[in-house]
This record gives sequence, C-alpha cells and structure tokens, in this order.
Amino acid sequence: MSAYQSIKEECLAANLALPKTGLVDLTFGNVSVADPERRVFAIKPSGVDYDKLTADDMVVLDFEGNQIEGTLRPSSDTPTHRCLFLNFPGIRSVVHTHSRSAVAFAQAGVDLPCLGTTHCDYFHGPVPVTRGMTPAEVGGEYEWETGRVIVERFAGLNPLDVPAVLVRNHGPFAWGPSGSKAVETAQALEIVADMAIKTLAINPSAPPAPAHLLDKHFFRKHGPGAYYGQSKSS
Repeated sequence: MSAYQSIKEECLAANLALPKTGLVDLTFGNVSVADPERRVFAIKPSGVDYDKLTADDMVVLDFEGNQIEGTLRPSSDTPTHRCLFLNFPGIRSVVHTHSRSAVAFAQAGVDLPCLGTTHCDYFHGPVPVTRGMTPAEVGGEYEWETGRVIVERFAGLNPLDVPAVLVRNHGPFAWGPSGSKAVETAQALEIVADMAIKTLAINPSAPPAPAHLLDKHFFRKHGPGAYYGQSKSS
C-alpha cells in the first residue's frame, strides 16, 4: 500500500464528487488534497475520465513540484494548486472547475457580490475576480503564474474567510480544510453565482447584504463562536 494512501483516497473521493454535483463537464476540473506536515499533495491525473479514476491513478507531488508517486501526468493545473498550498496556510484541498455560473462572472471580470444569506454562510464578503494575466505570464509558466495572480488578489483578504476566487477569463478555484469541504465550497460558489445572476436580472441595482447580516450568518458557522450544526461530541 502507498505511503500516501490516505490523501490519494480522499483525493479520489473528492474528484468523483465533482460530476455528481454537476460542477464539471467532460474532463474539466480537478481536486487536490494535501498533507501539509509531510509537504505533499495528491491530485487528479490530466485528462482522465472521471468514471475511470482509481485511487492508484492519483498523482502525488511534493511542495517543490517533484512527482514522487504515480505513473500518469498530473493535472495541467497542478502548479496553481501548489502555489495556493504554499501561500495559503490552513488549506488542505483545492478545487478547480468550469462551473457555468461562476465562469460567467469570471468571464465578465466582475466580483461575485454578496447579496444574501446563502452567500454569507460560506463567504465573508464578495468572491473576488483576479486581474487579467499579461502576455508574459500566459507565455511563461502559465499555471504557476495563475496561482501568483490569485495570491496577489488576496492581499488584504483572508483566504479562510473567502475560500474561493474567480480567475478572470478562466474560472473558479475554491479551497478548504478537506477534500469534501472544498468540493462543498465549490458547489456553494456555483449556487450563489446562479442566484446572483438571477437577482441582478430582476434588479440590476440590488444592494449587497448589510454588514451586520453578513457577520451574523458567516460567524455562526465559522470561527470560535460558531453554533450552527451539531457539536463533534453529539
């Protein structure tokens, strides 16, 4: 059995959840799961159909980018995932999809506004869109530079409070403390993006949720004072 079996199996389960949630078409999308203490992560192989994936197919790399287990090529987005693991302490999993409503905001180059409590439950404020990438960034180490543009956009933001981003002209990345939670966040992102599109179609001047409502809904689910759901001992 692999020394990295645990993260490979968690990574497989998270990747298999993507088509079940309707977040991916064809072979678009990928999930990675990290073991930060060992400075390694597992990720979906490039271009392999979801219904053919096994735990043994997951590719394991170290945080320096060296492939240390697996015979298949890792996702082409691997350097972006690696960049986020290196720069956002506290995350263990990254999800990238081309889910349609979130992509619409990315292609429009518009932050996803926080319009109601569904959004507030998952994101403490708007989900930001990055700047456009330069010809040099696209022509160079494109996927690594994608990660750097995300990190740049989060200057002054807490990635644990806003666990997603929209890469301009590309699509969403979301993250979390586990593979299942990161996929849940990606699904929530798509849901609130769809809600926002419909809200703004009805009322293009719809205001954001007020700060006191945002704080109440976010912090009742996150942080030391959270009281939503059941305690772990229940």
